[in-house]
Amino acid sequence: MKKLLIAAAVASAVIAPLTAEAAKTSVSYGMRLEPPGLDPRTGAAAAISRITLYNIFEGLTRIDIDGNVQPALAKSWTVSPDGLVYTFKLEEGVKFHDGSDFDSSDVKYTFEENAAENSVNKRKGRFTNIASIETPDAATVILTLKEPRGDFLAQLGESTAVIVDPESDGSNATKPVGTGPYKLVRWIKGDSVKLAMADTYRDKANLKIKTATFRFINDDAARMATLLTGDLDFTSVPNETLEQFTLTGQFRIIEGTTNGETILSTNNKSEALSKLKVRQAIAHAINRQEIIDGAMFGYGTPIGSHFAPHHPDYVDLTGTYPYDPEKSKALLAEAGYPNGLELSLKLPPVDDYARKGGQIVASQLNKAGFKINIENVDWPKWLDEVYKKKNYDLSIVSHVEPMDISIYSRKGYYFNYENPELDKVINAAQVALSPAVKTAKLQEAQKMIAEDAVNGFLFQLAAVQVVRKGLNGVWPNWHLFVTDIARMSWED
Repeated sequence: MKKLLIAAAVASAVIAPLTAEAAKTSVSYGMRLEPPGLDPRTGAAAAISRITLYNIFEGLTRIDIDGNVQPALAKSWTVSPDGLVYTFKLEEGVKFHDGSDFDSSDVKYTFEENAAENSVNKRKGRFTNIASIETPDAATVILTLKEPRGDFLAQLGESTAVIVDPESDGSNATKPVGTGPYKLVRWIKGDSVKLAMADTYRDKANLKIKTATFRFINDDAARMATLLTGDLDFTSVPNETLEQFTLTGQFRIIEGTTNGETILSTNNKSEALSKLKVRQAIAHAINRQEIIDGAMFGYGTPIGSHFAPHHPDYVDLTGTYPYDPEKSKALLAEAGYPNGLELSLKLPPVDDYARKGGQIVASQLNKAGFKINIENVDWPKWLDEVYKKKNYDLSIVSHVEPMDISIYSRKGYYFNYENPELDKVINAAQVALSPAVKTAKLQEAQKMIAEDAVNGFLFQLAAVQVVRKGLNGVWPNWHLFVTDIARMSWED
């Protein structure tokens, strides 16, 4: 049935392309998942920043298509030699979508709220590290850190550091108000989010795209058909079907990288999984390439720790626990489970890496003496039971934030992992001003995490997108999970 649907879409796409008029000023992006809200500071779901970051909300800085830090709400800055004091000069004349003025007080409010005791900002530690916030005038902000952070300017360009208006802050989850180029027009739950150029935006004249629609289509075949019939302009599709999009001559395939470490998340405080030998048994049972080939059709890079292979400080640790099912069985017996170990595997609603990958991982673990019970859950249940309540044994998810190795020292994080020595190493990497010292500490941290088999490290998620010909500005590499509409345009 799915093949018939796709074939019909291919045929209709040849005779019903997008009109030139629509293609000039609008884009439509197909997303698998709908976000639980639209406040990018608080939610863990990547779908939130996909829609809101750089479109609705802005930070002091931004990351560009090449992964470099650029000015945003801050037009310039200086940093003290000790790396502690950042002085930002802000853009003037900026307004929020509701017409209120943006100034230094909004930066102060936002960062203080992010650091507050009741803050649910997922990067709260970055803001509690700010010792003081001075606003000598409306266009100047001086941030003094408690400890230096070599990546601080890049971090200010992430979703957790967007600047909000105090008056509208409480309703940003459903009625987001930012300073960005686009404002929310409507959110039809279960269907789509539509954005339109904000009349308040300071650079409207340079926006080639006036409206953008984010459509939520979880079914792969339906998303492909929607793309082929002209109702989507770009999206990610199942890797095994990419060849379909060369048939009409209307599309191009963009292959790139992401920051998404796909891992077998492990509850390190469960009775069995708190034992190193059990976690080592899991590591020896995993055949990474089989997972990449079977679930991702060959797209993905094997990883042995929680670090992106494209990063210059990456260490290849895939050989730390090589694939060896017999070794896995022996370790399981040594840990006190000679007759096997029963574990749950809760999988979120991502068809390829989670659901398909989960079946392969379960089969591999079963062959090594485990007894894996798969439970498929929706995102709200996954966020509640796995991420918040830590009520799970194993799960599979891609961690998509850039340079997020620091989550292994985050207190109360859902891995339930504690290692004071690792905390010291990660902190040393964060405060290092010397690139050589930072590299050494990051590589040491990777090795500690790999050797402790904190999680099952599977592969780095690839970025494979199908884009309608004529649309420029789509990021090939996902430095962040961003859909940077303002930098897109259609060829004349």
